Amino acid sequence: MDFHIGRQFGKAEAIYERLLRSNPYDFRLNHLLGALRQEQGRPAEALVFLEKACRLRPLSAPTFMCRGLALDSLGRHVDAEKSLLTAVGMDGQNFDLWSNLGAHYLIVGRVPEAIDGFKRAIALKPDYAHAWTGLGSALHLSGRPQEAVVCHSRALELDPAQYRAQFARAQALQACHCVEEAIADFDAHLIQRPDHHQARSFRLFLLNYRETYSREALGAEHLAYGRAIEADIDRQGGPRDFSRRERRPGKLRIAFLSPDFRTHSVAFFIEPILRHLDRTRFEVILYYDHFINDAMTARLRALADTWRAFAGQALAVVADTVRADDPDILVDLAGHTGFNRMDLVAARVAPVQIAYLGYPNTTGLRAMDYRFTDAIADPIGVTDHLHTEQLVRFAPAAWAYSPPVDSPAPASSGHGATIRFGSFNALSKLSPATIRVWRQLLAAVPGSKLLLKSIGIVPERWSRILSEAGIEPPRVELLPESASVAEHLALYGQMDVALDPFPYNGTTTSAEALWMGVPLVTLAGDRHASRVGVSLLTAIGRPEWIAHSTEEYVRLAVNLAADATGRQQLRTALREEMRASVLLDHAGQAARFGAAVLGCWEATQRTQGAPAAVASAAA
Repeated sequence: MDFHIGRQFGKAEAIYERLLRSNPYDFRLNHLLGALRQEQGRPAEALVFLEKACRLRPLSAPTFMCRGLALDSLGRHVDAEKSLLTAVGMDGQNFDLWSNLGAHYLIVGRVPEAIDGFKRAIALKPDYAHAWTGLGSALHLSGRPQEAVVCHSRALELDPAQYRAQFARAQALQACHCVEEAIADFDAHLIQRPDHHQARSFRLFLLNYRETYSREALGAEHLAYGRAIEADIDRQGGPRDFSRRERRPGKLRIAFLSPDFRTHSVAFFIEPILRHLDRTRFEVILYYDHFINDAMTARLRALADTWRAFAGQALAVVADTVRADDPDILVDLAGHTGFNRMDLVAARVAPVQIAYLGYPNTTGLRAMDYRFTDAIADPIGVTDHLHTEQLVRFAPAAWAYSPPVDSPAPASSGHGATIRFGSFNALSKLSPATIRVWRQLLAAVPGSKLLLKSIGIVPERWSRILSEAGIEPPRVELLPESASVAEHLALYGQMDVALDPFPYNGTTTSAEALWMGVPLVTLAGDRHASRVGVSLLTAIGRPEWIAHSTEEYVRLAVNLAADATGRQQLRTALREEMRASVLLDHAGQAARFGAAVLGCWEATQRTQGAPAAVASAAA
């Protein structure tokens, strides 16, 4: 037991197995080995021992609880809930049971019930740090990250070694747009758990916001992550070897992995590809890794030949499912953004693995063979050496934008003498350098205002941040969250000139602004994240809005603000320019994407499993 409690799982396992050989029907040993297997991430094996323990002692609430946890990890959520409710029915005063029931409700997306479960656990044991952490996570998912930070902080006060609380607080701070504070929490967490690769992955995403990081420093951080996770995989036998796999006749089986098959930025860009992909050549599998299911989820599911839901499932279970599906190609759409499965990709589950769309940098994984981009966002020969993947510039622009079906018509421009510059990007992207340049812009256009809209705006905090940077509160309008996508898009009617932040540009917000007839000013940078605006504006034929210095950025924005007649014409012209551009050439983009995927497959086949050079598409 001491070894188990101290997380020395190997030693505990050896003792339990030796004792169980002599006492196969010992309830306690079956329970303990089952619980251990669950903690080791081996839920199928855990369930065997826990089922046996339940038969040996049918009234053990802790055993039914552990059984429920194992069932959840296997994706058997209905059975898991029955087991957990059985446990609670046996011992309704057990705080641990209520906490784990709350965790189950989180997995299946029933957040209000999760909050109730964790609150019940805390009522029974106010100093139960684990339940405070769970409550924080539930509040975060309910859109209350500030309250989540308070809960995780309480957990850390109760138990400073509660590493899950520090990890979860970092995520909540990220949702509050407190980038540096979140990085500090991830750093502290990784001191305690240097082997927690998911935390390293989340941290990598945040580093893209730092203006002080060179592209070389960012590349080095990603490569260090790759080396760390690959060392663990090598110790477990190494990534799967596909070199002797026989080629399957017929269509190529292509699997897309994402937590964002819902109303999310990624969905608006992947839907056109999926809708128009040549189904005479490809069989499509969609692996969805989030508990939210909405209208977009239903639309995307209808485009899949096979649909799998992975939310809450253990890595081993997901890996077994993917191996059984046996895809030829895996396209990861998340990279180091939230709810990713980089550990799955690192272990290699397909002969060809491709990164696309969701992340603006290398994954750092040798097992990720290719990364799809374009020659504007990633100029040839500039950042290739900083990638573990081969860059495939598959189209003139890497994006296929699908405007929301309920988009309103562009509004007429005009606010009298008041010019409104604006950005609807996540506030995390508002780097100190961006805010300094926007201050200069407001000073150059007397009476102008800055219109900001983002999930998680805390008006008092951002008024203070902007005021300290020299932008006084009367010059800023902070808009609340919208009830619908259509309502959100309509608010672009209040904006005269859209401002792209740097070094991390917008993507969906930039496409939205242009679709709603608002000109966009961007600053060309030296890495993918700071060249997305360049790619989008080049694609629609508006290179004149691309600045190459902060002085030019201000000048371009000032000139657009001064041209009221021109801005009024753009309200209708920009939508037509987008319709005529590669961004809305959905069939063409899907064909180019499909051709690039086939090129990757054929190149890898020629080299017997090793990724090889693939010709990039002509501009």
